[in-house]
Amino acid sequence: MKLLSFISNGEFKLGVKTDQGVVDVTATAEVNGLSAPKNLHELISLGDAGIDQVKSVLSSPQVIIPTENLTYAPPLLKPEKLIFVGLNYEKHAKEGGMPIPEKPIYFAKFANSIAAHQEDVVLTNFLKQVDYEVELVVVISKKTRNVTKDDALNHVFGYATGNDFSVRELQNRSSQWLFGKAHDKFAPFGPYIVTSDEVQDPQSLNLKLWVNGELRQNSNTADMIFTVAEIISDLSEIMTLEPGDVIFTGTPEGVILGMDKKVWLKPGDKIVCEVENLGTLENLLTREESQTKNRDISYLEVK
Repeated sequence: MKLLSFISNGEFKLGVKTDQGVVDVTATAEVNGLSAPKNLHELISLGDAGIDQVKSVLSSPQVIIPTENLTYAPPLLKPEKLIFVGLNYEKHAKEGGMPIPEKPIYFAKFANSIAAHQEDVVLTNFLKQVDYEVELVVVISKKTRNVTKDDALNHVFGYATGNDFSVRELQNRSSQWLFGKAHDKFAPFGPYIVTSDEVQDPQSLNLKLWVNGELRQNSNTADMIFTVAEIISDLSEIMTLEPGDVIFTGTPEGVILGMDKKVWLKPGDKIVCEVENLGTLENLLTREESQTKNRDISYLEVK
């Protein structure tokens, strides 16, 4: 299933993308007298029971919203953890002049960095060297601790397309990258989460990114240094991963940082990211003082 979140009458709601449009899960459940999760947070926490409830809703007469009428929200508003893997593609490490890591490199962003498909990303005047990074995103399905690599993918709820926006002059001001990474809306992902049963192999997915229609990144997750399974297993040795935790798994070569002539992102640029079979994520960069189309999702709550 392709599960997504959208905004309707100021509420954070659960939808399922189908060929006919997006099924409003709550409205469809109410019409048919069924029980259903109110949002993706609740669905993931319910495990298989939540998936069964949604399947029951989809087998009933449906309330459909045309995709052109949809206001997307981030798939998950407030995951407990938002973890990123740095330098996880060899060519990307080399283009940045960094050594190839022998162990995964991790850093964090927080809920303030989450943004939705088609949501504007505001660039403040404080930011100068803004860069893009298309990434495969992983969402954890259940409590995960000390899981083996062989079992790790059984702990994945689903996958999504993401963009790890970065501010290079701030990222490199110290050995810790957080100050150049954890800005507001600098971790958009979506438009939806594709459940793991529809992704046969997370290590064989094409990744692409365009800036204003120009293809900048074009690679495959087969080029990862550390696989999705290895990342999950490694993290689970030091922490308990919880249902709904989000992991961005690294970006391939083609970022601005690695170019001879560096033209950094600016307001007005449109960034389009795509991971094979996981959907296309679009975000427009805007100025801080001109947010005419920007949607403020900060008021939304997970209920």
